[in-house]
Amino acid sequence: MNTEANTKKRSGAAEKGRFTDRPGVRAVLSSLICIVGGLLAGFVVLLLLAVFSDDVPISDAFAGIMYILGGPFSSGTLSDILFNLGDMILEATPLLMTGLSVAVAFKTGLFNIGAPGQYLIGAMLAMLVGLSVPTTPSTAFWVWLLALIVGIAGGVIWGAIPGFFKAIFNVNEVIVCIMTNWIAANVVSWVFAASGDRFINIAETKTKFLRPTATNGVATPKFGLDKLFPGSHIDIGFAIAVLIAVLMFIMLNKTVFGYELKACGFNKNAAKYAGMSERRNIMLSMMIAGGLAAGGAALWYLNGQNDMMWNTYSVLPANGFNGIPAALLAGSNPIGVIFSSLFLRYINKGGFNLAGYTAYNEYVSDLITAVIIYLAGFSRLIGDMLVSHRGKRAVGAVTPPSGTALDALDAAGKGDASGESGTEKGE
Repeated sequence: MNTEANTKKRSGAAEKGRFTDRPGVRAVLSSLICIVGGLLAGFVVLLLLAVFSDDVPISDAFAGIMYILGGPFSSGTLSDILFNLGDMILEATPLLMTGLSVAVAFKTGLFNIGAPGQYLIGAMLAMLVGLSVPTTPSTAFWVWLLALIVGIAGGVIWGAIPGFFKAIFNVNEVIVCIMTNWIAANVVSWVFAASGDRFINIAETKTKFLRPTATNGVATPKFGLDKLFPGSHIDIGFAIAVLIAVLMFIMLNKTVFGYELKACGFNKNAAKYAGMSERRNIMLSMMIAGGLAAGGAALWYLNGQNDMMWNTYSVLPANGFNGIPAALLAGSNPIGVIFSSLFLRYINKGGFNLAGYTAYNEYVSDLITAVIIYLAGFSRLIGDMLVSHRGKRAVGAVTPPSGTALDALDAAGKGDASGESGTEKGE
């Protein structure tokens, strides 16, 4: 009886210990392992640079990793901390939106590497509306809202292009996305070159950039955030992006439409057999992804202070590509993308402080981010290893060790059986 009770206790403990078997927990643990691995790699690089350089003392390696870990909080004075913290949140806005763009496509089994092109189209249309439509203090908000909607709509249309070719002709979306990226870059350059000096920031002699939308009275509302973070250009853009992330999470996990999108991502043939339209879902997934990326650009440039470089024929926006690591680190979870985008900007701010207070440059933070993202590519493997390790421990917990009372009882039972058999034979 005692042995059976102990076995049940061990089995119950194993069941309770399977907390890491939950997909959400595995994803978080995998991301944390990636982050720790990236930070350790960064510290090793700092240490090696200090060892092999006469200009960098060893103490700077330890101070440097603390500056990186401190992010904006290692900026010095309180005013500097608040300024950098506000800018960090502001800069996380387009990263969050492009991360959502990539994550939603991932959930449908698609790789949206076309976020840079969708980002450019959204930025172009938002700036055209924000700088073209005359405003008054009473109409400025509505012009801002119109510019935001038009920018998102442009991204939806641009995202539909690779979606159409994938759904109808089964053309790999990566190829079409790369092509549409460079088409978008040239379209933006052509549009603003053809418009003459109308939108160019000639007043500040920034001829490579467009005028900020604030020159037309159009800017994203701040709701007092600029007073909470003095000196920063922070606005409510990040709050809007967080709301969109929550809506994407609800859509993917709590609606029939989201279930169909994920079903197509798991196996589009099985989804088709179950009566789902895989072509429609592929199209809609890429359209949503395009709208999200374009929305990130619109929120960034409608801030009223951010400059947009219009001559983009030879360069693609980094925010478009940076959405990929944000989505990977979050395991394509929309809520996780909120935290991964903030974390990446947090490390970036730490890199600037590293350059300001030590002999290192800020690119060490880029190295740390790169290692984290490289490891994030193995997040699925890390999660599976966690489950495998947990499973082995659980089996060990349930299986009673040899030499216990249960083994003795089992041996006694076998002895009784053999004795009875011998008696029968003797009779």
